[in-house]
Amino acid sequence: MNDGLYVSGTTIPHRLPAGPKFAALFVAGIGLFLVDSLPVAAAAAVVAALILLSCRMPWRTLRARLTPLVWMLGCFFALTAVLQDLHTALLTLSRLLAVLLLALAVTLTTPPIQVLDLFERLAGLLRYVGVRNTERIGLSIALVLRFVPEVHRHFLDIREAQRARGLHANPVALLVPLLVRTLKSADDVAAAVDARCYPPEPAAADRTEEKYS
Repeated sequence: MNDGLYVSGTTIPHRLPAGPKFAALFVAGIGLFLVDSLPVAAAAAVVAALILLSCRMPWRTLRARLTPLVWMLGCFFALTAVLQDLHTALLTLSRLLAVLLLALAVTLTTPPIQVLDLFERLAGLLRYVGVRNTERIGLSIALVLRFVPEVHRHFLDIREAQRARGLHANPVALLVPLLVRTLKSADDVAAAVDARCYPPEPAAADRTEEKYS
Protein backbone atom coordinates (compact mmCIF):
# COMPACT_ATOMS: atom_id res chain seq x y z
CA MET A 1 0.00 0.00 0.00
CA ASN A 2 1.20 3.47 -0.79
CA ASP A 3 2.41 5.14 2.39
CA GLY A 4 0.76 8.44 1.44
CA LEU A 5 1.36 11.03 4.16
CA TYR A 6 3.32 8.68 6.43
CA VAL A 7 6.98 9.49 7.06
CA SER A 8 9.03 6.82 8.82
CA GLY A 9 10.88 7.66 12.01
CA THR A 10 11.87 6.52 15.50
CA THR A 11 10.29 9.22 17.66
CA ILE A 12 7.82 8.52 20.47
CA PRO A 13 4.79 9.43 18.29
CA HIS A 14 6.06 6.97 15.67
CA ARG A 15 6.31 4.17 18.25
CA LEU A 16 2.82 4.67 19.68
CA PRO A 17 0.11 2.31 18.34
CA ALA A 18 -2.56 3.73 16.06
CA GLY A 19 -5.38 3.10 18.54
CA PRO A 20 -4.19 5.40 21.35
CA LYS A 21 -3.22 8.12 18.87
CA PHE A 22 -6.62 8.20 17.19
CA ALA A 23 -8.37 7.97 20.55
CA ALA A 24 -6.38 10.95 21.84
CA LEU A 25 -7.16 12.89 18.65
CA PHE A 26 -10.86 12.14 19.04
CA VAL A 27 -10.94 13.19 22.70
CA ALA A 28 -8.92 16.34 21.99
CA GLY A 29 -11.21 17.32 19.13
CA ILE A 30 -14.35 16.91 21.23
CA GLY A 31 -12.82 18.60 24.26
CA LEU A 32 -11.56 21.65 22.37
CA PHE A 33 -14.96 22.42 20.93
CA LEU A 34 -16.56 22.12 24.36
CA VAL A 35 -14.17 24.69 25.85
CA ASP A 36 -14.97 28.38 25.35
CA SER A 37 -11.73 29.73 26.83
CA LEU A 38 -9.40 31.43 24.37
CA PRO A 39 -6.27 30.95 26.57
CA VAL A 40 -6.99 27.22 26.88
CA ALA A 41 -7.54 26.85 23.13
CA ALA A 42 -4.38 28.85 22.37
CA ALA A 43 -2.38 26.73 24.82
CA ALA A 44 -3.73 23.59 23.15
CA ALA A 45 -2.57 24.91 19.78
CA VAL A 46 0.92 25.50 21.19
CA VAL A 47 1.02 21.98 22.67
CA ALA A 48 -0.14 20.53 19.34
CA ALA A 49 2.64 22.43 17.55
CA LEU A 50 5.21 21.05 20.01
CA ILE A 51 3.91 17.52 19.48
CA LEU A 52 4.22 17.96 15.72
CA LEU A 53 7.78 19.27 16.12
CA SER A 54 8.62 16.28 18.33
CA CYS A 55 7.91 14.04 15.34
CA ARG A 56 11.13 15.44 13.79
CA MET A 57 9.78 15.75 10.29
CA PRO A 58 11.94 17.24 7.52
CA TRP A 59 11.27 20.94 7.09
CA ARG A 60 10.36 20.39 3.43
CA THR A 61 7.67 17.90 4.44
CA LEU A 62 6.22 20.20 7.07
CA ARG A 63 6.17 23.15 4.70
CA ALA A 64 4.38 21.14 2.02
CA ARG A 65 1.75 19.95 4.51
CA LEU A 66 1.30 23.22 6.40
CA THR A 67 1.13 25.69 3.51
CA PRO A 68 -2.41 24.70 2.42
CA LEU A 69 -3.53 24.74 6.07
CA VAL A 70 -2.15 28.25 6.60
CA TRP A 71 -4.05 29.61 3.61
CA MET A 72 -7.26 27.84 4.62
CA LEU A 73 -7.08 28.96 8.25
CA GLY A 74 -6.17 32.50 7.23
CA CYS A 75 -9.23 32.80 4.99
CA PHE A 76 -11.44 31.24 7.65
CA PHE A 77 -10.11 33.59 10.32
CA ALA A 78 -10.70 36.69 8.18
CA LEU A 79 -14.22 35.58 7.28
CA THR A 80 -15.12 34.83 10.91
CA ALA A 81 -13.67 38.14 12.11
CA VAL A 82 -15.76 40.06 9.57
CA LEU A 83 -19.01 38.15 10.09
CA GLN A 84 -18.76 37.81 13.89
CA ASP A 85 -16.02 39.32 16.07
CA LEU A 86 -12.29 39.08 16.71
CA HIS A 87 -12.61 37.00 19.90
CA THR A 88 -14.72 34.36 18.17
CA ALA A 89 -12.33 34.32 15.22
CA LEU A 90 -9.30 33.80 17.48
CA LEU A 91 -11.05 31.10 19.50
CA THR A 92 -12.14 29.21 16.39
CA LEU A 93 -8.72 29.60 14.81
CA SER A 94 -7.00 28.20 17.93
CA ARG A 95 -9.36 25.23 18.06
CA LEU A 96 -8.95 24.36 14.40
CA LEU A 97 -5.20 24.87 14.50
CA ALA A 98 -4.82 22.55 17.48
CA VAL A 99 -6.95 19.80 15.94
CA LEU A 100 -5.36 20.06 12.50
CA LEU A 101 -1.81 20.00 13.88
CA LEU A 102 -2.63 16.95 16.01
CA ALA A 103 -4.26 15.24 13.03
CA LEU A 104 -1.20 16.00 10.93
CA ALA A 105 1.08 14.55 13.60
CA VAL A 106 -1.02 11.38 13.69
CA THR A 107 -1.09 10.91 9.92
CA LEU A 108 2.62 11.61 9.51
CA THR A 109 3.60 9.05 12.17
CA THR A 110 1.08 6.25 11.55
CA PRO A 111 1.59 3.75 8.70
CA PRO A 112 -1.57 3.29 6.58
CA ILE A 113 -1.57 -0.44 7.28
CA GLN A 114 -1.98 0.31 11.01
CA VAL A 115 -4.81 2.71 10.25
CA LEU A 116 -6.50 0.10 8.10
CA ASP A 117 -6.11 -2.57 10.77
CA LEU A 118 -7.59 -0.23 13.39
CA PHE A 119 -10.65 0.61 11.32
CA GLU A 120 -11.16 -3.03 10.36
CA ARG A 121 -11.24 -3.96 14.04
CA LEU A 122 -13.66 -1.13 14.74
CA ALA A 123 -15.81 -2.20 11.79
CA GLY A 124 -15.84 -5.71 13.22
CA LEU A 125 -17.89 -4.39 16.13
CA LEU A 126 -20.73 -3.78 13.67
CA ARG A 127 -21.26 -7.52 13.52
CA TYR A 128 -22.88 -7.29 16.92
CA VAL A 129 -25.64 -5.12 15.42
CA GLY A 130 -26.26 -7.42 12.46
CA VAL A 131 -23.82 -6.06 9.86
CA ARG A 132 -22.20 -8.90 7.94
CA ASN A 133 -19.11 -8.97 5.71
CA THR A 134 -17.46 -6.03 7.41
CA GLU A 135 -14.41 -6.69 5.23
CA ARG A 136 -16.06 -4.40 2.68
CA ILE A 137 -15.72 -1.50 5.10
CA GLY A 138 -12.04 -2.24 5.55
CA LEU A 139 -11.61 -2.47 1.79
CA SER A 140 -13.33 0.89 1.32
CA ILE A 141 -11.01 2.54 3.84
CA ALA A 142 -7.99 0.92 2.19
CA LEU A 143 -9.01 2.28 -1.19
CA VAL A 144 -9.46 5.78 0.21
CA LEU A 145 -6.03 5.63 1.83
CA ARG A 146 -4.60 4.40 -1.45
CA PHE A 147 -6.25 6.94 -3.74
CA VAL A 148 -5.71 10.16 -1.80
CA PRO A 149 -1.92 10.12 -2.35
CA GLU A 150 -2.45 8.66 -5.83
CA VAL A 151 -4.62 11.59 -6.90
CA HIS A 152 -2.13 14.00 -5.35
CA ARG A 153 0.69 12.36 -7.31
CA HIS A 154 -1.29 12.66 -10.54
CA PHE A 155 -1.95 16.32 -9.74
CA LEU A 156 1.76 17.04 -9.28
CA ASP A 157 2.71 15.19 -12.48
CA ILE A 158 0.13 17.04 -14.57
CA ARG A 159 1.05 20.40 -13.07
CA GLU A 160 4.72 19.84 -13.89
CA ALA A 161 3.77 18.87 -17.44
CA GLN A 162 1.69 22.06 -17.69
CA ARG A 163 4.59 24.21 -16.59
CA ALA A 164 6.87 22.54 -19.12
CA ARG A 165 4.38 23.48 -21.86
CA GLY A 166 3.82 26.99 -20.54
CA LEU A 167 0.19 26.33 -19.54
CA HIS A 168 0.18 28.25 -16.29
CA ALA A 169 -3.08 28.82 -14.37
CA ASN A 170 -5.16 26.71 -16.76
CA PRO A 171 -7.68 24.78 -14.64
CA VAL A 172 -9.26 22.96 -17.60
CA ALA A 173 -5.91 21.62 -18.76
CA LEU A 174 -5.32 20.39 -15.20
CA LEU A 175 -8.70 18.98 -14.19
CA VAL A 176 -9.53 17.05 -17.37
CA PRO A 177 -6.40 14.86 -17.46
CA LEU A 178 -6.53 14.53 -13.66
CA LEU A 179 -10.09 13.19 -13.90
CA VAL A 180 -9.15 10.82 -16.72
CA ARG A 181 -6.13 9.45 -14.83
CA THR A 182 -8.11 9.04 -11.61
CA LEU A 183 -10.94 7.17 -13.35
CA LYS A 184 -8.44 4.96 -15.16
CA SER A 185 -6.70 4.09 -11.88
CA ALA A 186 -10.06 3.38 -10.22
CA ASP A 187 -11.05 1.13 -13.12
CA ASP A 188 -7.76 -0.80 -12.88
CA VAL A 189 -8.19 -1.30 -9.13
CA ALA A 190 -11.82 -2.40 -9.55
CA ALA A 191 -10.77 -4.95 -12.17
CA ALA A 192 -8.04 -6.28 -9.88
CA VAL A 193 -10.46 -6.59 -6.96
CA ASP A 194 -13.06 -8.38 -9.11
CA ALA A 195 -10.42 -10.76 -10.48
CA ARG A 196 -9.52 -11.78 -6.93
CA CYS A 197 -13.18 -12.09 -5.89
CA TYR A 198 -12.53 -9.91 -2.85
CA PRO A 199 -14.23 -9.38 -0.52
CA PRO A 200 -16.10 -12.70 -0.66
CA GLU A 201 -19.85 -12.76 -0.44
CA PRO A 202 -21.19 -13.84 2.99
CA ALA A 203 -22.68 -17.06 1.63
CA ALA A 204 -19.46 -17.99 -0.14
CA ALA A 205 -17.44 -17.23 2.97
CA ASP A 206 -19.75 -19.41 5.07
CA ARG A 207 -19.42 -22.29 2.61
CA THR A 208 -15.64 -21.99 2.69
CA GLU A 209 -15.62 -22.09 6.48
CA GLU A 210 -17.89 -25.17 6.50
CA LYS A 211 -15.68 -26.90 3.92
CA TYR A 212 -12.54 -26.56 6.01
CA SER A 213 -14.13 -26.99 9.43
